[in-house]
Amino acid sequence: MNVDLLAVKPFEICTVRPPTENYGLSFRLTRNCYWNRCKFCRAYKFGAGFSRRSLDEVKKDVQRAKLIDNLLECEGVGLGTDFTETVFTRVGELVGKIKRLQQEAGIVEELEKEREVPDNLAPGAAWYLSWYKDTFTLEDCVNHVLSWRLGRGETCFMGDADSLVLKPDFMAGAIDCIRTHFPSIRRFTVYGRTKTAAKVRSLDDLKAFRAAGLNRVHYGLESGADTVLDFIKKGVTKEEHIEGGLKTNEAGLSCSVYVMPGLGGTVWSEDHAHETADVITKISPDYVRLRSLQVFSYTPLGEAMRKEEFTEANEEQVVREIRTMVEEIDTEAEVISDSAANLLNVNGKLPEDRNTMLREIDDYLALSKREKLMFSLQSRLESFMGQYCGITKEIYDVLRPFIANEKLDVMLMSDEQMGDVIALVRSRLVP
Repeated sequence: MNVDLLAVKPFEICTVRPPTENYGLSFRLTRNCYWNRCKFCRAYKFGAGFSRRSLDEVKKDVQRAKLIDNLLECEGVGLGTDFTETVFTRVGELVGKIKRLQQEAGIVEELEKEREVPDNLAPGAAWYLSWYKDTFTLEDCVNHVLSWRLGRGETCFMGDADSLVLKPDFMAGAIDCIRTHFPSIRRFTVYGRTKTAAKVRSLDDLKAFRAAGLNRVHYGLESGADTVLDFIKKGVTKEEHIEGGLKTNEAGLSCSVYVMPGLGGTVWSEDHAHETADVITKISPDYVRLRSLQVFSYTPLGEAMRKEEFTEANEEQVVREIRTMVEEIDTEAEVISDSAANLLNVNGKLPEDRNTMLREIDDYLALSKREKLMFSLQSRLESFMGQYCGITKEIYDVLRPFIANEKLDVMLMSDEQMGDVIALVRSRLVP
């Protein structure tokens, strides 16, 4: 099988996708988020608008991805290959060769477009934009397909923010095309809004999604408390959360929900925890994913903090919220801590692992104030290094005064200094 290198082109992939799809293939059925009002959210805030893609556009992207897949197959980069530097070096050289041949043939690569961003961009926002992309280069797309192959090539995420707005026939056409070109895929997933499942899609629609091959819907519940949902402008109520989740279950789709400890701030912290546990109990999702709040200065929630309309809960309060949820959720569900924003790795199945998870939490709560800070610093640095494969110069320069004999010596740091470093690292993590 020979691949025409002049025909290899970029396609649109999903920057924002569930952690379980980090090594999944992805295609955009829509672009960005039509709601885009949640105060805490930093995605889609820099000039990107919502749009629906045509089925022909999606099919064209699938064909482009398949051509890249064929190319990697020809190069001997097969499914399940170990993640080694050699593999990525080979692929980088291949991309360079394609670019040279296309330039010689007068073909101009479809480069990433200029973003519309505010002047004097906050450092955290600049960092985020170095990771978040709205359009993609050939190198981005080849590496995306490579990661899918290395991840065993069995999953596909179809984004962006709420694919349930699409009609079942569209979803069926997209899945059929993807499955035809990538027959090894065993799981298709999307993000959805519970409001859409509750009020836009009928039960028959959701069943049709399942019949088309959709396996799982990831919902951002964030909170079960109406006061919190209203304040953050989530655009959904507690009862709509429950209605949408129950319809998803009834349709035979796997239901995965994200909750955001800390989202109630100091004022609604207890209500947020209790009401969220109640919603989860009533929905009975397959998965409950913890994604602790991180307030970014350039979001509406960051502005609310500046205006003293919102006071951020401290790390201990957030941990106590998680404890309340673990203690009060009265249904079978798997709790997963798969976000870099989380302080603790609280994982397990309810109800059988409840006591184990509570012990993990209580061990942290029993620490002294200083010990909690040290624990947080270590946890945040480990999350950063895991997410970015090392420490950036920015963070190293902040840590430099506290490094002795090539090791970080936290005893050289005051509580205030440690808190400042923790805040910096947290602001650079992608939840």
